[in-house]
Amino acid sequence: MTEPDGGFNNDGEPEVRLEPAAYPEAQPQKLTAAPSFALEAKRSNFGLDKLTLAWRALLYLFLTVIIAPQAIFSVATDVFGRQRGSLNTEFLLFIEVVNFALIVGVTLLLSYIERTPWSSYGLPWRQAFKANFWVGMLAGLAEASVVIGLIELFGGFSLEGWALRWPAIIGWGLFHFVLFVFVGLYEEFLFRGYPQLTMTKLMGFWPAAVLLSLGFGLVHLSNPGENWVGAASVALVGLLFAFTLKRSGNLWYAVGLHAGFDWAQSFLYSVPDSGELLRGHLWNSSLHGPDWLTGGTVGPEGSVFCFLTTMLQFLVVLWLFPSNKRKSVAEAPAPAESD
Repeated sequence: MTEPDGGFNNDGEPEVRLEPAAYPEAQPQKLTAAPSFALEAKRSNFGLDKLTLAWRALLYLFLTVIIAPQAIFSVATDVFGRQRGSLNTEFLLFIEVVNFALIVGVTLLLSYIERTPWSSYGLPWRQAFKANFWVGMLAGLAEASVVIGLIELFGGFSLEGWALRWPAIIGWGLFHFVLFVFVGLYEEFLFRGYPQLTMTKLMGFWPAAVLLSLGFGLVHLSNPGENWVGAASVALVGLLFAFTLKRSGNLWYAVGLHAGFDWAQSFLYSVPDSGELLRGHLWNSSLHGPDWLTGGTVGPEGSVFCFLTTMLQFLVVLWLFPSNKRKSVAEAPAPAESD
């Protein structure tokens, strides 16, 4: 017995393959590639013409990237007080949770209006915090460790003693974990959820991914200490996250990778992340040396080694989610274009 499995081909068009059916309850958890995102990208009208899709995507981005974050920041300031210097971690968690809740609500509304299944937007509930997420988390931890290790090898990183003691280590470690899971959920779903699917229908997967990744990098310029080198690194990482979506079929691996890398930077190695050194980090550490090595005020994501490890992550994703070499034997029919 067989069941369809989908992915995007090199032209950005969905392809559907037949794979042997499995019984999850009888097998160990494995990396999965959900077909829904790919299948929905093929259905390009849903009773809407391309102009309607375009203005909805623009309205979504205007609301969720420009209007809502400013309003939520103002509310957080009323709740936690005006922030001076580095952002308070509770303040930051509040912002990430509320922003994520907002885009979930907006996407649910659009899902209902456009009659598109929720899973098509990259966060299928059935895959939540399963194998893809945890493997991505480990990959993020490993990447951050390699970057820090290479910086230390060239004399640019040093530890200067513990910043926390037991049991605060456990408490702050868990707090930062929750914080960066929401950072991953919010940023991945914001740029690679509804906008990626909608823009894929308009222009194809990779043109949409490139535009959204550039926007992902530009948005990070608003972070204290961020610069154009760091923003370029973030844009490249955005393409990596889009690649994980294309290969795995959903965003859970990207969310885990995002969370793991940020958690390792901010808590485990206690270095700036996008220019922010957060309270509750594990060590008193320092970065010293040229900006090309340490990333300067940005932190390690602005280091030349971060560009290198990001490129290596593409190979990791290719290995974890190999494409099916067999010829496609089934393809979902596409509705006729509307006049």
